Amino acid sequence: MINKYKAMVLSCIDPRCQPKIYSILKKKKLLGKYSLFSIAGSSLGVTERKFKSWHSVFWKNFDISSKIHGIKKLVVINHYDCGAAKMVNKKKVFNKKIEKKLHENSFKNLKSKFLKKYPKFKIETQIISLKILLLTILENEII
Repeated sequence: MINKYKAMVLSCIDPRCQPKIYSILKKKKLLGKYSLFSIAGSSLGVTERKFKSWHSVFWKNFDISSKIHGIKKLVVINHYDCGAAKMVNKKKVFNKKIEKKLHENSFKNLKSKFLKKYPKFKIETQIISLKILLLTILENEII
């Protein structure tokens, strides 16, 4: 019997992101309706050469999840101030503009591979900011 879930979520392992990811998935009405694949760097972890040995693990997991859970969509959530982005950066300088470009290139690469393998499926990508999240956490702790 195939369970009908709505998506697989690809996210980073960074614990700072988890409350924001939960909020996003709640707004999308996906709570309890998704498979989760969490890896350092999120899409960077499954597209960058530096992490090549991880790539096949993601694809095998997605394939299994699509068969077992009946999912037809991948939701990818990356974040700023990402340690994996810093590791793959080849420039001497690292800033938000450079990091945004790294994430965007990773999304483009992942979308291309994903849609070749799963042409009838959907993919959504998003970069979240931790600054807003940290302010929210601090405000909640003060109250």
